[in-house]
Amino acid sequence: MDLAHEEPTGDGEAEEMDRELLGNTHLREPPLYSSHFQGMVRQKAYIFDGHGNFYNKEWDLAEGRDNEFCWYHVELPKVNEKLSQSAQYLIGVLCPPLKLQDILSLVSNGPFCGHVDGALVFRVNSPGPPSSDFTFRIAARVTENSVITVSLGRVPRLGFSEIGQSLLSEIPRVDNPYLGGEQKEGGGIVIKEHVLEFLLTMNHSEEADNPVPKSVSNLVVHILDTHVDHLQDIVTKLEMDLDSVELQMDKGGFALKKQMLDDRRFPNMHLNLQRLLQVIAHGEQVFPRVKEKCSSKGWFASEDINSLEELIGQLRRLKENVGFIANRVTAIQAGLDSWQAEQINRKLYYLSFLSIIFLPLSIITGVFGMNVGGVPWTGQMDPKSKYGFRNRRRAMRRGWSLNRKSFLNRTLGNGGVQGRGGYLRI
Repeated sequence: MDLAHEEPTGDGEAEEMDRELLGNTHLREPPLYSSHFQGMVRQKAYIFDGHGNFYNKEWDLAEGRDNEFCWYHVELPKVNEKLSQSAQYLIGVLCPPLKLQDILSLVSNGPFCGHVDGALVFRVNSPGPPSSDFTFRIAARVTENSVITVSLGRVPRLGFSEIGQSLLSEIPRVDNPYLGGEQKEGGGIVIKEHVLEFLLTMNHSEEADNPVPKSVSNLVVHILDTHVDHLQDIVTKLEMDLDSVELQMDKGGFALKKQMLDDRRFPNMHLNLQRLLQVIAHGEQVFPRVKEKCSSKGWFASEDINSLEELIGQLRRLKENVGFIANRVTAIQAGLDSWQAEQINRKLYYLSFLSIIFLPLSIITGVFGMNVGGVPWTGQMDPKSKYGFRNRRRAMRRGWSLNRKSFLNRTLGNGGVQGRGGYLRI
């Protein structure tokens, strides 16, 4: 049985992790599908027989017959591009038979749930740079016999793979370079340490452990469940990173704390948490509406309605957990701000001691540097310069009075004002 087709994408880290997880299995190379944007988007096409089996199919966007139903998934590249470019990708792979209104309803930002051209369409697309780990976009177009989904980047556990290929069912041994050849003596599969760290952040099984849906309603629940699991993975990774940072701060000193302040690590983390809260808020708006609209469909099972209710409750608990993490980040940032203020106050304290020493010296040097007579303790015993400031003031007053008298004598001595009608000669 072939796996669903996957075209290459720019998500190199996810591809490398997939090769690590499935590196010991022998898979047949899937056929390549032609596309206007080959190499930019990844496409998966499945057909389910309604009895727990699935097969790889051609990318023809046809609907299933009788109990069969089809699933077509488009994975957009996680790179910084305009939203119009993503719309062009979808037009290239989904048109025809989809129309422009279908493309716009799948690729636009923000939450949405409604009927478009007779199909149920819902999306949880958050705004933000596409390359960010905290930008999530998942949209679906659901009919009775087909589902078309669009995601930004790889969503863990979204697809399906053959039974018996799960790494979690193996007996593992960690690939430790410090042990040399001693680690390969026993049986079991050898995994690398970074793969083990990646698995610790997962709150779900692998694709090989996914139960194969037997109806469209099972598939819709599976899609929403993987979206919630993806959010939970990000929250778990944030918690682990935050625990590691707190441990470093307890052991670190001045240089580490200053580096964290210069890098604005916690403000950026707080901004990412707000983006994550926005994604969860969009899910809280969309999921209840999906449940309400699906409950009126005859082909949507009642058990899956209950599963949607559980996912809504899980989103609410996840929102509370993110709020707790945001409070932790705020508390750590407040502690760093307090530490920075303490450092500044300490420097000002040292500066005040220096001013106590050098301020009196500057006053004394200023007094003895005055170029006047009569300064005490300078040896100037001349009686004329004994009181330099006061004598100079008297001399200035005397000079002003003499100049005034001479001016009046020149102007009024010969009767110039009376002889010329009160005007002065210039």
